[in-house]
Amino acid sequence: MSISDNLKRGTVELLLLSLLGEQDMYGYQLSQTLAQRSEGLFTLQEGSMYPTLYRLMEKGLISDRKELVGKRRTRVYYHLEPKGETYLGEIRREYFSLNQGVMNVLNSTKKAGEAGG
Repeated sequence: MSISDNLKRGTVELLLLSLLGEQDMYGYQLSQTLAQRSEGLFTLQEGSMYPTLYRLMEKGLISDRKELVGKRRTRVYYHLEPKGETYLGEIRREYFSLNQGVMNVLNSTKKAGEAGG
């Protein structure tokens, strides 16, 4: 798996867990909320969202429940479990630390480039 794939995978997990940390949501609601909050800059196709949700369930980080919508249709809601809350805290800290480190490097290289020009 490439660095880009690992980064995307970790980012998707972070974003889905963050949204579920606010409230239980169903798949379509997760993808729509993500697109709305990112102002359209981050869209998540169902093909990549559901495997991630299933992987999070296998790890015990989230659970699902089915609710009847109308007379025949069911909707699956996902719920952040306590183990998921702990994991979310850890990956948020890692993400912010990594992001700060990247920004420090980018900002220092920009400054160095401006000083030499």
